[in-house]
Amino acid sequence: MRNLVRQLRKEAGWRQEDLARELGVTRQTVIAMENDKYNPTLELAVKIARLFCRHVDDIFFLDDGPA
Repeated sequence: MRNLVRQLRKEAGWRQEDLARELGVTRQTVIAMENDKYNPTLELAVKIARLFCRHVDDIFFLDDGPA
């Protein structure tokens, strides 16, 4: 699954540490999400969406790569 977390964080002018603090997760979790290495729980995805005033499916989406 791919996401726009890095882009949204940068647009907000936040560091990874800032986003981690807002979400109640570690900086390593934010790094992993931004690098598409970690798929957040539904609860965390909803927190992120609310934080950026977006819908979950506007931030997280399946990679449309080869089947």
